[in-house]
Amino acid sequence: MLLSVVIVNYNVRYFLEQCLHSVFKSGKNIDMEVFVVDNHSVDGSADMVREKFPMVQLIVNQENAGFSKANNQAIKKARGRYILLLNPDTVVEDDTLPAVTGFMESHPDAGALGVKMLDGQGRFLPESKRGLPTPGVAFCKIFGLSALFPKSRLFSKYHLGYLDKDKCHVVDVLSGAFMLIRKEALEKTGLLDESFFMYGEDVDLSHRITKAGYKNYYYPGTRIIHYKGESTRKSSVNYVLVFYNAMIIFARKHFSHKNARIFSLLINMAVYFRAMIAILSRFIQRIFWPVTDAILIYGGFYYLKNYWGHQVFAVESAYYPPEYMHFIVPAYIFFWLSSVYINGGYDRPHRLFRIVRGVGFGTVAILVIYALLPIHLRFSRALILLGSMWALFSMMLTRTLHTLFKYKSLHLSAPVNKRVLIAGDGKEAGRILNMLRQSGNTSFIGLVSLEGEKPDEEGYLGTIRQINEIIDIYRINEVIFCAENMSSQKIIDHMSDLQSKQVLFKIAPPESLYIIGSNSIDTFGDLFTVNINAVNLPSNKRNKRLFDLSLSVLLLVTLPFQLIIQKYRWGFLGNLVRVFAGQLSWVGYHHTARKSKLPPLKKGVLRPGDAISTIDLQNDTMNNLNNLYAKDYKVENDLRICVNAFRMLGKHPGNTP
Repeated sequence: MLLSVVIVNYNVRYFLEQCLHSVFKSGKNIDMEVFVVDNHSVDGSADMVREKFPMVQLIVNQENAGFSKANNQAIKKARGRYILLLNPDTVVEDDTLPAVTGFMESHPDAGALGVKMLDGQGRFLPESKRGLPTPGVAFCKIFGLSALFPKSRLFSKYHLGYLDKDKCHVVDVLSGAFMLIRKEALEKTGLLDESFFMYGEDVDLSHRITKAGYKNYYYPGTRIIHYKGESTRKSSVNYVLVFYNAMIIFARKHFSHKNARIFSLLINMAVYFRAMIAILSRFIQRIFWPVTDAILIYGGFYYLKNYWGHQVFAVESAYYPPEYMHFIVPAYIFFWLSSVYINGGYDRPHRLFRIVRGVGFGTVAILVIYALLPIHLRFSRALILLGSMWALFSMMLTRTLHTLFKYKSLHLSAPVNKRVLIAGDGKEAGRILNMLRQSGNTSFIGLVSLEGEKPDEEGYLGTIRQINEIIDIYRINEVIFCAENMSSQKIIDHMSDLQSKQVLFKIAPPESLYIIGSNSIDTFGDLFTVNINAVNLPSNKRNKRLFDLSLSVLLLVTLPFQLIIQKYRWGFLGNLVRVFAGQLSWVGYHHTARKSKLPPLKKGVLRPGDAISTIDLQNDTMNNLNNLYAKDYKVENDLRICVNAFRMLGKHPGNTP
């Protein structure tokens, strides 16, 4: 057998599906086998592989065994002359597997090979080729010298920036995202070192291959898309600790005692430095807008208080006691900012409506509390109203200016409908168009045909050869490529050619309900899906939790009444405690025979179908209700379900009414 492909997967089912489609398309004329090692994913990855790719040899782990150990599980079973370690968040070109195996066949000195990698927007990923991280190289990388001098032979040895990315080179280190290894070399060097849980194992294996007398080749004759890329989570403290700990393991294993100590010292300095920067950066990002808003509102109040006292009451600012600015105004600001936060005003991207709603609710809350205060604490309703107007104006102004400076355009008042162009033909293009229309969050502009001439059918704006002009004329900001109609090579070609257009690229895998294309795959929400208001969006997760808590408080306040009307009294008390503790939600999914592929939710006391509990629901109906609930979440839906099945709030979460 020529080739064994090994893919280790962990909770990236939709990327894995696309990856496998591209692998089998590329290797259709190659004698090969494909292994998928699933590291205890909870997103239905294993079921998807069994259902759609029965030819794959699937290994399912009952725990996350780590990258090295999982790869070794498959390598021990592999029969291929060459073994390809491949990340699931990749797409290979149609000629990738023949090209790389052909290169290895003609270069017997090659122990391993890596290819030219591009990110999800067609940009070159510098980790496609790397140098050995010696103490000097690590110093330049850690302290930013390699970034300042990306083409320097002295400072840019980490990513070998001085080497032409379009020419073949012998390099020290290859990326584990795509690493083709001669099995003969692997038998000499040994398998991946399992002391590396994640990160560093590719550096270690690359170094052992060169020490065994083989060469590592960077081969740009074919390309792959690697969605995750180098940017993923590099600002997180966890990444810093895991990555640099792997580098310390490598240094202790391969460097002299003296060099290993120097390297470890540099790494530890980097860990503390990067961790401090990461924590500080995330803290500043979290507090920047609330602190900015608080300062501006407070400053505005100071002016308003003086103006109002002087102009209306003809007295100096001493008309208002010091306590007003020391305690009362900060309390107002707290209410406004809290209300804006609850209403999603601090979520990205900024939406002015959320800010308006937040300030409005905050003002109402302040006025209600104001009416209940003793007379000596009621200073001025007019200042509350004027202050709310200033709070709203200052927040809208700062967001507007920020957006103008950063994006050179305004998209604040409502969710922006993307101007989408679909590159594809026939039924597949129609299928993708229907998905977009169902989503409702795009302004579909048109299609481009992959044929030589523009079809007479309605909706086609031209052919793929005219895509540059079409993007400019129609101000397209997103292009979706139909993978069933186009080869991966053609898709990557167009992504590379269109980089200057500042458009987003998506790929629609065959028969998939998901359109994939993100700069990061850290969370499910980063995927471009047809869900217009998915339950797993941060704002919806927060709103759902707030609904649970609000309803729980109301039920607690009316507890004596509830104990009379609830059907299951003791169960009601238990559910109330568990919802407060965050173990349950008042509304969740139906339990069905089909394994869920939906965003995870806490187990619910009630289900979407409980709003129509008089009807006996079939399994397919419950699945559809779950899909609708997850696709278009609204707090009103939870409220309606709870009202319709109010007496059932005490039932066991596993029971039906």
